[in-house]
Amino acid sequence: MRYWQNGFDFEQGVDYARLRRDRLERAREQMKKYGLGALICYDFDNIRYITGTHVGEWCRNKMNRYCILPEGADPLLFDPATPSKRIRNPWIADRVYPAVGSMRGAIPQDARMVEDVADDIERWLKEYGVEDKPIGMDIVDIPLIRELEKRNIQIVDGQQAMLDARIIKTPDEIELLKTAAAMVDATYEKIARAIRPGVKENDLVAIANYELYSMGSDLVECINSIAGPRGIPHSHTFSNRMIRPGEIVYLDIMHSYNGYRTCYYRTFVCGKPTKAQIKAYERALKWLRDSIKAVKPGATTADIAKCWPAAEEIGLKDEKEAYLLQFAHGIGMSIWEKPIISRLFSLDHPFEIKEGMVFALETYCPSEDGTGGARIEEEVVVTKDGCEVITKYPCDELISCGLPGCMVY
Repeated sequence: MRYWQNGFDFEQGVDYARLRRDRLERAREQMKKYGLGALICYDFDNIRYITGTHVGEWCRNKMNRYCILPEGADPLLFDPATPSKRIRNPWIADRVYPAVGSMRGAIPQDARMVEDVADDIERWLKEYGVEDKPIGMDIVDIPLIRELEKRNIQIVDGQQAMLDARIIKTPDEIELLKTAAAMVDATYEKIARAIRPGVKENDLVAIANYELYSMGSDLVECINSIAGPRGIPHSHTFSNRMIRPGEIVYLDIMHSYNGYRTCYYRTFVCGKPTKAQIKAYERALKWLRDSIKAVKPGATTADIAKCWPAAEEIGLKDEKEAYLLQFAHGIGMSIWEKPIISRLFSLDHPFEIKEGMVFALETYCPSEDGTGGARIEEEVVVTKDGCEVITKYPCDELISCGLPGCMVY
């Protein structure tokens, strides 16, 4: 199966030029709100949001690629693929410069690569007359911070400005998020047909990777594939464990389509479900649906968190141990964006829900017979009077797979 690319010559689809303009304008608005003279971003997703550029995931954690967005000016990009960007990214071609950095300290210190980056940053800040204003940064190496401090550059938190810029999605962003989710809808159909005795957790991961990349994913970031007793408590990673008859299997698929992510759990059972498994699934489903009903503009994150059980109800000591299990999080160019919702802090520190937010809600319940846990997740777009669920693979009941008499065989 191959998916469309969000547009045709005979209908309006995603307008990528408009998408880049809208994102840049939102970043500028938040810079002004926070009183920043410039934003310096090393976070890959923030760089893509501001510049509309991308480079391979091999570079994500090297801390050498960055961008500068000066007050009242267009962004500057420092990128290891400078010659390519000048050809293939015309909207920023005259503002792309080489990026080397220290490769997180791997380059000899006496080569003075950190000092070289600090010199570049100082020069550009002076070029735009903002060197004496607060400069927001999202993430950075400590040696670079120290070099900038030596130059009397005032570095402040730039993460909040970028999180606030990204919290309300544009129509183009929502369309890309829907397409990313549609790719996972199709992937779960293949996974349901693959679940049977003898198949391993990592086999399902391989199937998901193949299907998603075949459909045009630009990154399969992570897939949790967890079967049987590894689901109690949640293991949060896959193994090479073989699936056996009677076991619950749940997966979380996190991938990116044109920069926009999914976080999308579904739960299956290998064989016909037991009463305990059905009970666990129905409890998780009720908590999820109750929380979805609470999503609407003007509601708060506390209204959503109230729909979930306390940690003790699922056999855990406290809300810190239960963190990530009854949970919700904004989703966009990153898997976790504002708002983050948890009983750990949302009940006492509520955050208002607004139209245009997109977030994922997820619940978990262990099965009393020890054969696994139920884990379900839906992504929603906040609309003017409620929300729209954009994850479409069915979750109305626990889907049985892999043996005669099952729903999928």
